[in-house]
Amino acid sequence: MKKPSLITEIVVHAILILMALATIIPFVWMISTSFKAPDEIYVFPPRWIPQHPTVNNYKNLFLSTNFGRPFLNTVIVALSITFLSVVLSSMAGYAFAKFRFKGKDNLFFFLLATMMVPGQMTMIPIFLMLKQFGMLNTYAGLILPGVASVFNIFLMRQFIGSIPDELIEAAKMDGANEAFIFFRIILPLTTPALTTITIFTFTGSWNAFLWPLIIAQSEDMYTLPVAVSVLAGQYGENLGMQMAGSTIVIIPVLIMFLFLQRYFIEGIAFTGLKG
Repeated sequence: MKKPSLITEIVVHAILILMALATIIPFVWMISTSFKAPDEIYVFPPRWIPQHPTVNNYKNLFLSTNFGRPFLNTVIVALSITFLSVVLSSMAGYAFAKFRFKGKDNLFFFLLATMMVPGQMTMIPIFLMLKQFGMLNTYAGLILPGVASVFNIFLMRQFIGSIPDELIEAAKMDGANEAFIFFRIILPLTTPALTTITIFTFTGSWNAFLWPLIIAQSEDMYTLPVAVSVLAGQYGENLGMQMAGSTIVIIPVLIMFLFLQRYFIEGIAFTGLKG
């Protein structure tokens, strides 16, 4: 294979650097603005580093708007969806990868076919179902529709399928039951895939906007994305407070990804190459 020329490498790296800057600059500006006083936000030329940093925007955010409740709601909803989805998806992935039962392939194909249905088309039926069960404006209504994830099942099935069957058979010969095999053998071997679906699920549920907006009918049940959108309407002139709210929404996801990125990349690589 011919080695790329020096000019080609320079052009490729220059494009990657420009794309990285285009992605990073808005985040840096958002965080910087959240620590600026009102008279510093609109100065020209713009100041990337505040001359007089202040946390008043964050204080006003929690004191004036009761921003703590949406934050708590988001933590409860995101952690609940992530935990339940990871557990159920890993179980379903194990069943599809290693169990033999009638109609398995057809059922799995049907599940994959549902991924082609836009989520907006299923919102109205799910909303009506939850209304019949009295789950509107409740944690159950916010959590349950996000628990089932066909993508997570597919990812776990691909990863678990690469585990040798001989390992499971050896455990059964030693007297291990299915629960022991799943929790003590399968799950430890699928850490990269579990990390991948954990990041995807947590990020999706943390940043979800449309479904919480539909289900949450009072401010006590708002999640952070909904609260930030309301904040933009009520305090449209207070850009510093809006940037503080946006920073609070984004920072936990970034921290999570930074700590788990090694397992995330490994999980994507394995599931893409095997299965």
